[in-house]
Amino acid sequence: MTMKKSTKVILGVTGALAPVLGFSLLSNKLVLTRSSKPIFEKINELKNKNNPVVPDPQVVKLDEEGEAWLGNQDYEHVVIKNNKNRPLHGYIVKSKEPSDKWAICIHGYTSEPKRMGSYALHHHNRGYNILLPVLRGHNISDHKHITMGWLDRLDMLDWIDYLNTVYGDISIILHGVSMGAATVMMTTGEDLPENVKCCIADCGFSSVWDEFKHELKEELNVHTPSAVLAPTSIVSKAVNGYTFMEASSIKQLEKSKTPTLFIHGEKDNFVPYRMMDLNYNAAACEKEKLSIPDAEHANSHLVHPEIYWPKTFEFIDKYIEPVTV
Repeated sequence: MTMKKSTKVILGVTGALAPVLGFSLLSNKLVLTRSSKPIFEKINELKNKNNPVVPDPQVVKLDEEGEAWLGNQDYEHVVIKNNKNRPLHGYIVKSKEPSDKWAICIHGYTSEPKRMGSYALHHHNRGYNILLPVLRGHNISDHKHITMGWLDRLDMLDWIDYLNTVYGDISIILHGVSMGAATVMMTTGEDLPENVKCCIADCGFSSVWDEFKHELKEELNVHTPSAVLAPTSIVSKAVNGYTFMEASSIKQLEKSKTPTLFIHGEKDNFVPYRMMDLNYNAAACEKEKLSIPDAEHANSHLVHPEIYWPKTFEFIDKYIEPVTV
């Protein structure tokens, strides 16, 4: 089966790879453009058909309230230029009272800033200003390609520089989920200013190679995932300048000086739970970890908010004095 010319595949490479990888592979996580979202949703639909999930009404309610949060705020759409002079989009929600504290909340794969509302609202309620960046290849981004956090980490440096330039003497925390967690972990391996006080990494993968390998093997039953990934990784290097192995949270965490709380749901099969220890053990920074029982991918805060948020705020408050609200 061939693909239409308009469909972007493997970081911009089109249907030429279809005979090698097969359409089923191209329609999985290796479709790294906006076209991946409907395919990604269809795959989940097919996976859940034989194993229907009965949603918890309370979890659904919390999720819907979080997603609606941004639309109910007086937010500012901000556009800055990154180090390659390309536009970066983000949304800023100011605290109710003047504050010098900022939370950068970073969304995951095929997601968008409003999906971080259920995280942002908790920081906002504690008196923090909120920045919700749009990652490459998502939502209204001007970039065509999703770069799985690796090039997004450089964009985070530009966002941090923007906040420091515009708002002066401030304190910043990073809070990322899934690919957003990989983004913040990768970011902490860079030379960050001292006012980036700490990081919350919720269910992030250990490397792009490891995550793709897991998905190919577990979800698509590919017995030799490395044979598929090797040529596509070479394509990634040619097109966007990095290999899947190079895009490593672990290698970045080995250089990190930013205190980090690692969170992971114990029933996470999308980014497997075992990756939390891989990341945690690699981190050279001050660190803690939190396992959430019964939680699948990226829903720890919804399944057990009574565990998630007290621990998150306890960790943050070690590095930033709490806001009185």
